[in-house]
Amino acid sequence: MSEKRLSRRDFLKSGAAAAAALAAGTKAKAAPRAPAASLASRRPPRQKILVLGFDGMDPHLVDVWMRQGKLPTFRKLASEGGYRRLATSIPPQSPVAWSNFIAGTNPGGHGIYDFIHRDPKSYFPVFSATETTEADKTVRIGNLVIPIKGGQVRNLRRGRAFWQVLEDGGIPATVFKMPANYPPVRTKQRTFSGLGTPDIYGNYNTFHFYTTESQAVNEDIGGGEIHQVYVIGNRVDAKIPGPVNTFRKDRPQPGIDLKVYLDPSSPVAKIVLPGREIILKEKEWSDWVRLRFPLIPTQSVSGVCRFYLKEVRPQFKLFLSSINIDPADAALPIATPPSYAEELARRFGPFYTKGLPAETQALDNGIFDEEEFLEQDDQVLAETRAIIDYELDRFETGFLFAYVSSTDQRQHMFWRLLDPRHPAFDEAIAARFGNVIERTYAEADSILASAMAKAGKETLVMVMSDHGFNPYARSFNLNTWLKEAGYHAFKNPFKREELELAFASTDWSKSKAYGLGLNGLYVNERGREAEGIVAAGAEKDNLVREIRRKLEEYRDPKTGEQVVLKAYAGKDVYSGAAAESAPDIVLGFNRRYRISFQSPLGRIPREIMEDNTAKWSGDHMGAAELLSGVLFANEPIKAEAPALYDVTATILDRFGIAKTPEMIGRTVL
Repeated sequence: MSEKRLSRRDFLKSGAAAAAALAAGTKAKAAPRAPAASLASRRPPRQKILVLGFDGMDPHLVDVWMRQGKLPTFRKLASEGGYRRLATSIPPQSPVAWSNFIAGTNPGGHGIYDFIHRDPKSYFPVFSATETTEADKTVRIGNLVIPIKGGQVRNLRRGRAFWQVLEDGGIPATVFKMPANYPPVRTKQRTFSGLGTPDIYGNYNTFHFYTTESQAVNEDIGGGEIHQVYVIGNRVDAKIPGPVNTFRKDRPQPGIDLKVYLDPSSPVAKIVLPGREIILKEKEWSDWVRLRFPLIPTQSVSGVCRFYLKEVRPQFKLFLSSINIDPADAALPIATPPSYAEELARRFGPFYTKGLPAETQALDNGIFDEEEFLEQDDQVLAETRAIIDYELDRFETGFLFAYVSSTDQRQHMFWRLLDPRHPAFDEAIAARFGNVIERTYAEADSILASAMAKAGKETLVMVMSDHGFNPYARSFNLNTWLKEAGYHAFKNPFKREELELAFASTDWSKSKAYGLGLNGLYVNERGREAEGIVAAGAEKDNLVREIRRKLEEYRDPKTGEQVVLKAYAGKDVYSGAAAESAPDIVLGFNRRYRISFQSPLGRIPREIMEDNTAKWSGDHMGAAELLSGVLFANEPIKAEAPALYDVTATILDRFGIAKTPEMIGRTVL
């Protein structure tokens, strides 16, 4: 492999050509179709099933706030129907957990083990859920590159989505913002992609911040670009970068002129774009703005965004949200049929289409304060509620799923304020925002109340979350631990500055293991990895047992606590057609612990343990036993320990449709 420095930004930019590639006529690869399922249920089938997905809703918090009377709708649903803790995936990452639900299998069946997988031939990280390729056949005319054949964005999840099985059985379905379904798998059902849907750059998040201050984004947190600008004669001139233009041989990044005129005496600015002017007061958000980036005379990419005028003076600060895929003119596939996105755009205008729309990185990098972050995420939640209400108003038969992201995103950012021991706890901020998570759960209760009233008593209603939450106070550098334990070696261990690079200084001839992703550890296996040294079979099995034992024995030198509560052997916890690609060990962290921000891309800092001082202070990378989700239903839940894939089996059963052979769940009602 080439010895190349890999930054988080480099990794994210690996998807940067996606929007232009799709605009050039590439297409999503559809999942294969299967024969229609046979009827299986002995019970009279349901005509309507509603599932609400509140990402990250934690049963410990739900229990407390139900007892205190702060979640009256959830408490009523639990007493009149049923409530159980819902076993999550191993590991409890959102793309893994929601894939369990979608496919009705464990990760060994659907093949999604992490946000990040690795290429064993290069030891480099790759996105786990999607693969984007450019056209493999083109015609060049001067500086133009015209795609003729190939080029696609492909959903890598294996197996059939349960709504495809419903379609085979004649059951109509609407699936709004399902995580881990980008690009949407082929179906005639109405679906809109959720978590995993990129911005127009092909990245998960790229905000732009124009400021006269010198400022940088923390590369390990990532999420945006800082543009240094100057105020000259009460005017600012800048550019809004577009996606990489794959139609041109030199692959430029087209831009749109941005001019800002500052009122000389008042905190007001006029933003001038081609064909549009926007006047904002300081601390004011714009409405949605449509931007169109020209590629060649016959092709362009459309995106939608919002501006926030943070400050006019003494420093100029203008925030531009991530440029979302335009639902009215999508450059990338976000809905089935494509007309579904267009229909919602006609009804609601532009709206957030990016998988996780909250601008968490802006808060973590100090560009937003807590109030500004919440104002932006309130916009997200208001849009979500409006679309859920719209779908419920026309929900007459079949299946409806709707997803809420704010329960997850706000817990990530505000858990520090629930825990005075957290390194990022701030007493003054806690006095103002310490109840944000509680208020968010109350908002979820309100959404549930409205949904149940609209759904009617004849509808089976289930409420679920993919995992719970834990505080994240201390960081574990996995590859540093592997180095110190003698499992990872360097070509020149005395050249300390190289230890921060992404495997660039690794001596693979002496390295037995390495970590990539948020929970994954891989053995450097001979015949599988490019420079593997560990023989498959007994040698590998003994090594896996040894590393698992040492990980579980490791104690935080600062607190004395166990860091890795459970180190799972991949072959023990996964089964199915994709099990061969699983990590060899999956780290299940103890409460208050998580992988560091540096480790997922293979970086190797000096210290094994670090305080987490980031505002991203709650997480769910721990042992699955600590992070159950929730399951509510308006019928009694008979199963004592339901799992995510059991909800899938229950939906199919209640419609009288058989599971596919790969599905492993059982009905819980």
